Amino acid sequence: MLDGIWYNNGESVITGVISVDVRKHKNKAGRISVRFRRISILLFALVFCLTAALMTAAFNGVIGSISLGYARHYAISSAEALSAHITKEIGLMAKAAGSGAVADWLADEGDAEKQRLAHEELSGIVNQLYSYNLYVGFEGSRNEYQIGPNLAVNKLESALDRGNPNDVWYFDCIASDSDYILSVNIDHELRRKRVWLDYKIVRDGVPLGVICTGLEFSHIAGELFSQYDSAAMRGLILDENGVIYIDSSLLDDEAFLTGIFEAHIETEFSDPGLLDAIHGHLSDSGSSFRETGEPVVVKLPSGPHRYMTIAPIRNTGWAAVFLFDPGSMFSLRMFLPAAAIMLVLLAGFAVAANTISFRLIFRPLNQLNRSLEHLREDSQEQIYGVGRDDELGNIANTIQDLFTKSYYDALTGIRNRRYMESNLQHYMEVLSRSNGCLSVLMLDVDFFKKYNDAYGHEQGDVCLRTVAQALAGSMSRSSDFAARYGGEEFVAVLPNTDEAGARQIAEKALENIRNLQIPHKDSAVAPFVTVSVGVTTGKAAHMQSWEDYIGRADEALYASKQSGRNRVTVLTFEG
Repeated sequence: MLDGIWYNNGESVITGVISVDVRKHKNKAGRISVRFRRISILLFALVFCLTAALMTAAFNGVIGSISLGYARHYAISSAEALSAHITKEIGLMAKAAGSGAVADWLADEGDAEKQRLAHEELSGIVNQLYSYNLYVGFEGSRNEYQIGPNLAVNKLESALDRGNPNDVWYFDCIASDSDYILSVNIDHELRRKRVWLDYKIVRDGVPLGVICTGLEFSHIAGELFSQYDSAAMRGLILDENGVIYIDSSLLDDEAFLTGIFEAHIETEFSDPGLLDAIHGHLSDSGSSFRETGEPVVVKLPSGPHRYMTIAPIRNTGWAAVFLFDPGSMFSLRMFLPAAAIMLVLLAGFAVAANTISFRLIFRPLNQLNRSLEHLREDSQEQIYGVGRDDELGNIANTIQDLFTKSYYDALTGIRNRRYMESNLQHYMEVLSRSNGCLSVLMLDVDFFKKYNDAYGHEQGDVCLRTVAQALAGSMSRSSDFAARYGGEEFVAVLPNTDEAGARQIAEKALENIRNLQIPHKDSAVAPFVTVSVGVTTGKAAHMQSWEDYIGRADEALYASKQSGRNRVTVLTFEG
């Protein structure tokens, strides 16, 4: 691999960096092929053992076993599907609740600028919500606002009222010790039942208000249960009090979906074993279902459904309950005679052998090839195979190491120009989708040629390393990065940072480098090393390129130098 390395005098030297110790990895040779032969032999033996077992097993036992597996899978997948929806919504609402702009608006409702900044912050979150809208309640004024899919902020006519049952959600959340509350209730505008998530916003221990969003009840119910055969399966979502929120047998019941119909586990079922199993799966406090341990499978003594599975739903305190009838899922006609089973299993062995060889050899190589192709376009791409303990892992780890080295400056230890160009363009493309801000800083060491002449190139290298680390230390977010642009010039890229924030970081870098007090007797600005900084900030757009931002930052840097150096100049990006 060849990579350009900048030294402090600005000259570029090409260095070859390829060195692989084959002897170190000699013991890994042939590991995939050996694994393939062993698995083939093991699978062949397993096929014959499985054939003998199937020929001697009772059909009813096989049917029951498969049925249990299916129902267990259905309960877990439904619980995970609902949990994934809710976990995503919780994450988005936590992001909104943790936003300083949103908290500022709730603390000062009448400030139009704070509302605008909060609206900008919430706009990206609203578009990711399941229902594409949310409500915001203010503790100070008790006013309520709705932010819909068109991102308009609409103030609702009636204020939040503690005596209004429709506003209980707000006051329950404010009074709760938890960050958020989940509930199922009616959306009075749509007249439909929804799964509500109310998230409290607090600053310095003082509640400022609540943000609220909801998952459309009928859509969620359809996603979880409509794919199952209602004759064989019945799926429920219920809370710790036994209230049935979703019932697969009532997906077409308009009264149930609109909340007119209320269902409870003890009114729908009278089987003591069923009720005891559900109550027994509650936590010790009885305030939620246990989220640890495997889902429980219970055999019921009577009724149309002979088995029940209980699977907790993470982050909710609720549970998914599946009741099923094995007899309606399978019939004896589905099982072929023993000879046919033998033929099918032998054919399956041939297919499995081909599948294993593909998965162990060809598919990993294809994935490695695809990840390397993506790496040319996106330096953030993870190379497939890193961490594997075989030939493919050795190749992937070596390539990953070479690419990692190619993105760092050899002298200063921070990112190099190649990394900066690739990732600056990447951030522009990402931010352009949400109309986000992008700031770029360009920094130059004042009178650095005179420093080299006075103290020598070796000391000049030390100076550049020290300045680079001070610049990198001025940024705290993981998305921000500093890179060496060339010679004594450095660049800092600040995604989602407005002009005020960029100026603050630039001033901090300027001050940090001044405080180093690196002697510079030939500087016309100060007796120690100083820098000049140019800053530009703009709204990222698809038609822009990274060179546009670098060019504008360079203009700002030139203005700093013309104004006497040792200062920050900010120019708005005009792209």
